[in-house]
Amino acid sequence: MSRAARWLAQSGIQEPSGGVARYYRSDLGRNHPVSTEITGYALSALVWLNRPAEAAAAARFLTRQAWSGGAMPFELDPAGYTYFFDCGIIVRGLLAAWRYDGEQEYLDVAAAIGKTMLADFCSDDGSINPILVLPGKQPLPHDPLRWSQSPGCYQIKAALAWRELYEVTGEADFRCAYDWVLAGALDSYAGFLPGHTDPLKVVDRLHAFLYFLEGILPCEDERRAAALCDGIHRVACHLADLAPQFERSDVYAQLLRIRLFADWLGIAPLDRAAAEREASTLTGFQAASDDPRIDGGFYFGRKGGTWLPYVNPVSTAFAAQALALWENGASTTAWQHLI
Repeated sequence: MSRAARWLAQSGIQEPSGGVARYYRSDLGRNHPVSTEITGYALSALVWLNRPAEAAAAARFLTRQAWSGGAMPFELDPAGYTYFFDCGIIVRGLLAAWRYDGEQEYLDVAAAIGKTMLADFCSDDGSINPILVLPGKQPLPHDPLRWSQSPGCYQIKAALAWRELYEVTGEADFRCAYDWVLAGALDSYAGFLPGHTDPLKVVDRLHAFLYFLEGILPCEDERRAAALCDGIHRVACHLADLAPQFERSDVYAQLLRIRLFADWLGIAPLDRAAAEREASTLTGFQAASDDPRIDGGFYFGRKGGTWLPYVNPVSTAFAAQALALWENGASTTAWQHLI
């Protein structure tokens, strides 16, 4: 996936600050503002793609420009909110960078963010508040019709940050926190899909539900196997039904990745025909253009067969990894390396 790697590193989606924009608007010819979460995802991808200079720039943006010592904002200007999910993705990106080049700064900031996640987001009712309003860190009211503004099983993907921090630091609080979120996710996941009457919103929820399946990969609970098998089947059925209306490239990439991991773990034998269809469809989302700001990136999605004008770094990262793992044909990746 050399074209995807080149797009992430050289298209301008990573700005001079080292931060990565949420997406490139191909219709308007400009980037959307930089996001700390997207920078965290891109950092993991740049490490995985062996792009050391760009990875270091992204990591230092997060540790030296975005991190205030008390909260990780969603965007720097204005710094109005902090998201639990974003913080987890950023921690995992910084840990990937630390494993890559051993820079202590990355581990120190990752651990500090992990501790703020423990201190700030856990609510009295036993759930995790998804969004806090800065600077006071007051919870934003939950919206049950918006998965990103409600607690849910998808939050286990962010809680992987705690599991990884435990493995690195040995601090039991991090492991206990992951296990606590895991138990809640396994208890509640069955009600997450379809979760909305609008088919387009259901497709968005497929993306979030796949976060749940990714987040349980290191789980030692015997329920993991049943959840993975059930989850893969449910996502594939919804995706097949809804594809004529709305398709997201990240959903295809996530589904292909989780099929491969489930097979490698000996949990669910790979449905090769389904995986081949998903890989083929996913490949079709990669942009081909004379414009270097577009060429090699992956479009976010299409509605009714019409491309949406968003060349997306997270879609590109997920797709590049999914297709590389598919083409490799063997288990060479630990769950810690899952972007």
